Amino acid sequence: MRKSRPVKVKDVQIGGGAPVVVQSMTKTDTADVGATVAQIEEMVRAGCEIVRLAVPDNDAAVALKEIRKRVPDVPIVADIHFHYKLALMALDAGIDKLRLNPGNIGKHERIVEVVRAAQTLKVPIRIGVNGGSLEKDLLKKYGTATPEAMVESALRHIQILEDLGFTDTIISLKASDVHRTVDAYRLLAQKVDYPFHLGVTEAGTAFTGTVKSAIGLGILLHEGIGDTIRVSLAAEPQEEVRVAWEILKSLELRARGVTVVACPTCGRLDVDNFVEIVTEIERRLAHVKEPLHLSIMGCAVNGPGEAHDSQLGVTFGRGVGMIFKNGVPMRKVAGEDIVEAFVMETEKLLAEGAAAKSDAQPELVAIK
Repeated sequence: MRKSRPVKVKDVQIGGGAPVVVQSMTKTDTADVGATVAQIEEMVRAGCEIVRLAVPDNDAAVALKEIRKRVPDVPIVADIHFHYKLALMALDAGIDKLRLNPGNIGKHERIVEVVRAAQTLKVPIRIGVNGGSLEKDLLKKYGTATPEAMVESALRHIQILEDLGFTDTIISLKASDVHRTVDAYRLLAQKVDYPFHLGVTEAGTAFTGTVKSAIGLGILLHEGIGDTIRVSLAAEPQEEVRVAWEILKSLELRARGVTVVACPTCGRLDVDNFVEIVTEIERRLAHVKEPLHLSIMGCAVNGPGEAHDSQLGVTFGRGVGMIFKNGVPMRKVAGEDIVEAFVMETEKLLAEGAAAKSDAQPELVAIK
C-alpha cells in the first residue's frame, strides 16, 4: 500500500490513509448556472464526493460565485488551462481546489500570484498531466507521450510549486490507454508521496470507457496506488460516478448502495424475463445509499448458495421465486410479482436497519 500525504479539499480528505474519493466533472456550460447546479445535485445524489467544473472563459469564472452560493456544501474544483486571471477569479469565488498546471500559465510573476492566493485561502492544486497535451520539448525528447515523458512533465510542475513553498498538491497522470496510464503512475509513485488522482482520460463511451477504466484503475488500486478517482466517459456524469463506485466496491475499498449478484443465465433458466427483472430491481433500488448485498439467481443450482451469502436473495424455479433473508427461505412469489415483492422486502430490511454498515465493511463483488 502506497503511503501518501493528506490533502484536504473543503472537508474531504484525499490521501493520508483516507478512503478513495469519488469525483466527476459537470458537462454543462458552466456559465449556465441553473443547468450546472442541477447537474451537480444529480451527481451528488449518485454519490459524487467532489465536483469539477470547466472554467474556459470569463463568463464561466463569473458564474462560479453563484454556483458556490447554491451548492455551499459540495467540494468544487475549478478546471483552469493557461489563463491565470481565471484562476484568481475562481479562488475569489470560493472554490475548494484548482486543477492547474503552473508551468502553463505564463510568466513567473503570474504563477507566484496564483500560488500565493491559493496558499492564503488554503486551496490545494491538482497538477494534471495529460498524454495528449505534453510540452513540445518533452515530445521531441521522448518521441511521443511515454510514461517517462509524463512523469518528467509532472516533476517539472511539482518543482515550480515546491520552489514557492507550496506542497498542498495532488497529481494526475492520464493517458487514453491503460498501459501508459498504469506505467506512469507506477513510475511517479516511486518518486513522490503526493496523493494521486487516478483516471484513464477520454476512455470512450459508457461501454468501452467502463471496461478501460475498470482495468486501468483496478490494476493501480489493487496495488495500493490511488487516492481519488474520476471515470471519464462519453456519458452523463452520474454514470461516471456509478461506475467509479462499482470499481471501488469490487475491490472492497468502499461500500455504498446495492450490490447485486446476478447469474449470467443459461439453458437451466426457469424464468422467461430474468434480465428485465434484475434490471428493474436495480433501477428501483438505485436510490439506496446503505450498503446492501442482494442475489438474484435464475435457477436452483447456485441460487441457494448465493442467497446464503446475501442479506436478501431470490432464486427461481419454473416461474416461481423463492425469497431468502440471510440465507433462510421466507416465501414463494409468482414470477410476475417478484419485482414488487423483492423491492418491498428490501425496503423492510432497510427500515429494520439490518443493512446498515460502515465504510470499513465493504460489500462484495457486483454482477457476475
